Amino acid sequence: MKKYLILLSCIVTSFNLAAQKTHQANKPSATDSLMNAMSGANDTKTDPVIATFKSTRLILSETSETVKKNNLNFVVIHRFGDIGGVAGGGKTFWGLDNSSDIYIGFEYGITNNLDIDFGRSKFEQQIDLGLKYAILHQTANDATPFAITLLGKAGLKPYANDGSFNTYADRFTYIAQAIIARKFSPKFSMQLTPTFVRDNSVYPYLPGNENQFFALGIAGRLKVTKRLGIILDYAHPFSSFRQHATGDNAFYDPLGVGIEIETGGHVFTINFSNAKAISESSYLSDTQSKWTKGQFRLGFTISRIFDLNSKHKNNFK
Repeated sequence: MKKYLILLSCIVTSFNLAAQKTHQANKPSATDSLMNAMSGANDTKTDPVIATFKSTRLILSETSETVKKNNLNFVVIHRFGDIGGVAGGGKTFWGLDNSSDIYIGFEYGITNNLDIDFGRSKFEQQIDLGLKYAILHQTANDATPFAITLLGKAGLKPYANDGSFNTYADRFTYIAQAIIARKFSPKFSMQLTPTFVRDNSVYPYLPGNENQFFALGIAGRLKVTKRLGIILDYAHPFSSFRQHATGDNAFYDPLGVGIEIETGGHVFTINFSNAKAISESSYLSDTQSKWTKGQFRLGFTISRIFDLNSKHKNNFK
């Protein structure tokens, strides 16, 4: 845990120093222009800051960004198997023969500040339904220095039938999250994500495990070229059970590093993470893979926004 915090502190510090040197705005990319047009932003100092992050997803966590009204975001997330360790190596082509989780999801903008999310994971066959609401926007003049987005999700494990669930209600899990984000410069953004996790039936199913706990995530993005960024995503569950578990039942903090590529219509992320699961309730509850044992895996995220608003289509002809 201490090593992860030291690593995190060093990376965040280096990101912040780089951001201070690159505070002047570059020419906006295609995604920036599209987001500006959708939000109706202009150049006045009181306008909300646009595109704190390039998409609604990083590696582990969701960002403060919401899908704009009448837009549909199609998301595909994939985690391969362990690169090293007992389950990795050449026999599994360093994890590429396996998949620890696959997620397919849809995010639809009800308003510019509210979207509804639906998705399904391979991990525990979990189905997620959520609402995401941006209640506060950072402004260009720093009158409001950060953005706050609220996220609530309910997950259902409909097919698990190993005797772990006494009632159907035990199959549900919930998360509540406040995403606090700031765009420090055109090149550097960062967010904190205090999170509450509730499992109606303890997960994983081990004696002494807790039904609910708090977690704190921190994530950052450093833009290195017009279309390429470096991203970092880390979370720490505040769980006495997880902190004291040892041996085969030991838990570790989820940590992911990667690059983000903007390709015009798509945002593509290539990453490495020790988290097997993709849904927040699963990776916060059950990350038992350790980086130093080679128990980390290659993953990717593809995000594609479809603008279903005819007015916007006319504007871009």
